[in-house]
Amino acid sequence: MTVPLRIPFFPPDLFEDDRAVLLGLLRDIGLAPEQRFILGEHTRRFEQLLKESLGAADVVACSSGTSALDLVLAALDVGPGDEVVVPAFGCAPLASSVVHLGATPVFADIRPHTMVADPAEVEKRITERTKAVMPAHIFSVMADMPQFADLARRRGVRLVEDSAVAQGAVLGGTPAGLWGEAGVFSFVQVKSFGMPGEGGVVVTRDAALGERVRMLRNHGQDGRHRFLHHVIGRNSRFDEIQAAFQIHRFGGLAGRLERRAAIAEYYTERFAPLAERGVVPPPAGRDGRCYYVYAVLAERRQELERALRERGIESHAYYPLPLPLQPAFAVFAPPGERWPHAEEAGRQALALPVYPHLTDAQVEYIADAVCACAAH
Repeated sequence: MTVPLRIPFFPPDLFEDDRAVLLGLLRDIGLAPEQRFILGEHTRRFEQLLKESLGAADVVACSSGTSALDLVLAALDVGPGDEVVVPAFGCAPLASSVVHLGATPVFADIRPHTMVADPAEVEKRITERTKAVMPAHIFSVMADMPQFADLARRRGVRLVEDSAVAQGAVLGGTPAGLWGEAGVFSFVQVKSFGMPGEGGVVVTRDAALGERVRMLRNHGQDGRHRFLHHVIGRNSRFDEIQAAFQIHRFGGLAGRLERRAAIAEYYTERFAPLAERGVVPPPAGRDGRCYYVYAVLAERRQELERALRERGIESHAYYPLPLPLQPAFAVFAPPGERWPHAEEAGRQALALPVYPHLTDAQVEYIADAVCACAAH
């Protein structure tokens, strides 16, 4: 079996097949008489395409997935004196989006195998100050959104779904992003619907909430009357060239997601016997899955990472330090509190290449390497 000397974690040629299209769009939009480079007709068409594909009431394109979280929380009037319960394991915007609005992030532990927020741990941290709970989908697994939806109803709190990594996932017939009052997607290049730049969207079943997000992303204007500012907003506008490029690439998204899922299923089948040797794959199945990242839990992660590197395979350790233990957020961590499952995930999670560019031979080589490393 012939394989390249190096298999990168993310390939440098993600958009090579679409190079001519992207250059053509750059020229066409750059020379168009209207000279419209943000929030134009391409953005409107892109929002409509996603709205129809999801069955959402509104989709609002903005400058990044992080900005999408900011906009949702602002649209829900989260602010000083409020608390938002977030997972202790995940990316910084889970907490920073809350802090930027003057509210307090409250950290809840995760489920040890799936690494997503534990509804029981989240509920323990709800107080009279809790305005919202914000579970996040991690790597390939959606959070338990039926339980979170029930929790939000019972406890009278808002439900925001950080679905930034999960575009294309469906849980129990409901797409990621539509379980809460609003969800978000991120289009940074390595995501499942990535693009060559920054961008994101807010998705919602609530048309009124979507309209408020739409105003907030463009300095509080409603899109009908320029220089009339209804609320204090911000600049979180979407690029027209990127919107046109994403429209072009949307038709191939289902095929790319299918390829990711097939690779993941092969890995999981190969790795299932390795649990007794300290390498645990994610749970099998496709419901509630979108394989942006495929992560195993390895008791001796550094050794596995090093052994794979020696075989030319790049891997990646996400979030080695839980959010409440980060210097930026330590002030919000109650003294003496621990998040044992988040800390364990930070020590053990190791992500393997899973992008659709991988050949069958490369996938087999990666799986063989993991199995060989676990055997020793």
